[in-house]
Amino acid sequence: MKPNYREITSASEWTQLLEGSDEQPVLLLKHSTSCPISGAAFKEFSVYTRKPKRPIVCVLVKVIESRPVSNLIADNLGIKHESPQILLIRGGEALWNASHWDVTYERIEQQVNERIAKE
Repeated sequence: MKPNYREITSASEWTQLLEGSDEQPVLLLKHSTSCPISGAAFKEFSVYTRKPKRPIVCVLVKVIESRPVSNLIADNLGIKHESPQILLIRGGEALWNASHWDVTYERIEQQVNERIAKE
């Protein structure tokens, strides 16, 4: 099964996602395409997105290629930028975030299952 996420590259896409997070939670990975640790996190995220257990929008931001979007996310959520970094967003707020080696399939699944009601 193919990963099920979309890449965002513009501030307007991010704003739309953030505003829509009241209706549909967002799982967002900030990924550096030049970092091996980020590459490992991307693989974990990709595995999770193949079959999420909750209704959720899965999104990728490549931090080098889309630096302004990455910075805007940090500003809007009040969370210092790191990469790799995963954020679980609902109602315009980050419910959970993790970075570096803490971005694993198991952690993603645990946090989404604990923080997002099954619908």
